[in-house]
Amino acid sequence: MFLVLATAVAALSAPSPATADPAATPAPNWSGLDVRDYAGPIPQRAGTLISRVPLATELSLPAAGQAYRIHYATPDQHGRPATSTGAVFLPKGSPPPGGWPVIAWAHGTTGLGDGCTPSALPRSDRDSAYLSHWLEQGYAIVSTDYVGLGTPGLMSYLNGDSEAHSIVDSVQAAQQMGLPLSTRWAIVGQSQGAGAALNGAHQATALSRGSGLDYRGVVATGTPANIEQIIALGGPDFPPVTLPAGLNTYTAYILAGFSEARPDLDVRSALTPRGAELVAKARTLCYTEMADVMTGVDLRTLFRAPLAGIPGVRAGLAEYMGTPYDGYDRPIFLGQGLLDTDVPAPSALSLYAQMRAADQPVELHVYPTEDHSGTVLASMPDSTPFLSRIMR
Repeated sequence: MFLVLATAVAALSAPSPATADPAATPAPNWSGLDVRDYAGPIPQRAGTLISRVPLATELSLPAAGQAYRIHYATPDQHGRPATSTGAVFLPKGSPPPGGWPVIAWAHGTTGLGDGCTPSALPRSDRDSAYLSHWLEQGYAIVSTDYVGLGTPGLMSYLNGDSEAHSIVDSVQAAQQMGLPLSTRWAIVGQSQGAGAALNGAHQATALSRGSGLDYRGVVATGTPANIEQIIALGGPDFPPVTLPAGLNTYTAYILAGFSEARPDLDVRSALTPRGAELVAKARTLCYTEMADVMTGVDLRTLFRAPLAGIPGVRAGLAEYMGTPYDGYDRPIFLGQGLLDTDVPAPSALSLYAQMRAADQPVELHVYPTEDHSGTVLASMPDSTPFLSRIMR
């Protein structure tokens, strides 16, 4: 494990490939369903659909025949009754007998604030092309926003259990819309969404038991596995280098989500005033704006004491954001770019080794010339037949 950590830190310090500066996050469009301050009744049964509206045309996908924004019941990171929103897209044309098979899309990092809610924003060019590909392949798409993103409370960043519930419950809610949807479904996720997808895959059968859903497997690209081992090392002396803005941003989001989910561990006690200020910003700023704030920041300046000095923090981080490596009951597709500096290859490759050692139904696809984002589209020639096979 120490070799993995050393390799990961070296990769994290490498300069990121040159990319165009991302555009500022636009104002959200709630499609007439603004539930940021929802105070209505919450159904006791998780996965219950509360409401639906047509999705604003400018927020749909090129290959979508119909698109909706939904609001449904799902527990939050504290196990309390709560709600999430999401989007549902149907392919064009007539559905096959039994309805369109379903892909649950788990999105990557957008931010923790309500203004970062994916179903209220245009999709990136990459995600638009990727999701349209699946629609053209004859899959309906159900895309959760994750509980707390566009609904009351804080979205619990990289919280595997919370995200798993949001994913499974979104698919159950979509089944109540009266649309031609099959009970066969799979999960597809990238980056934050890859970790969410694997946690969802780990719990899918149990969480959907009795619903009639038929879970088939998962595709995960750029998976942030074993990252909790690195976060636990954070302190005045680690990391020993200044990291790229994206990695700084992810760290701030993790600290914001973890400190809210586990107030008993008092993460704030290890932070400097500057660290507390940046973590507070992470609760509201979307990725583009937060990355601007975190550019050039030395993460050591966020800490007055090592995180590991807080009793129980290592176990707490593992419970909060750990990716399971055993206990899966359906096929797993892992895709990883070797030029990925957002989630360096040692992360997913170590997970693959753990899964293989645990005799899990996993296959690994490596893309030597692709970075974090590029792996998404580059993986399609492999993930398309994989999904076709498991969804038959």
